[in-house]
Amino acid sequence: MKSGRTPLTVKGIVFSALFGALLVAMSYIQIRFSFSPVQITLENMAVMLAGALLGAYYGFFSMFTVVLLLALGLPLLHGQGGLGLLLGPTGGFIWMFPVSAMLIGWFVNRIKGTGWAAYVAMFLVIELFGSLLLYVTGVPWLMYKLNVPLSKAMLLGCYPYLPFDALKAAAAAFIVMQLRPVFPKLL
Repeated sequence: MKSGRTPLTVKGIVFSALFGALLVAMSYIQIRFSFSPVQITLENMAVMLAGALLGAYYGFFSMFTVVLLLALGLPLLHGQGGLGLLLGPTGGFIWMFPVSAMLIGWFVNRIKGTGWAAYVAMFLVIELFGSLLLYVTGVPWLMYKLNVPLSKAMLLGCYPYLPFDALKAAAAAFIVMQLRPVFPKLL
């Protein structure tokens, strides 16, 4: 009897844990700006890859697990954790990681083919949900935490990062296009 729910499998849990570990590892690669509490990291690239390669269900599961462990105090992202990180100036970006991975997985699963059109569609999905969506919660939370107007929050937490996010999305789309044919099917 099918219940319509996707069961957790050992393979899915293992791959989710690996992508969670990838997020943790990629958080240590960072460039800090002196003018902003937001740094350039590869965190959202790990989210992009998790969603695109694991799919909506396991992409969400892997990123949600990391966020939950952060909330419990484990120092996972660049050696920090706890509610102080999740409620700090950059917390709004982190909260969106599971949703971002889920949406990327859902839309990428519908992209067929291996040519340029598929690559462009993949890039657009990954850029939209793996980069731009994070700003929807990240910038208003940054604005609130720093008590600055929206225009200042955009300067501190959005505009300088857009080119880097586009490069990460292009690289993630390229990686996914190469790995899709050989990556194990989780379901």
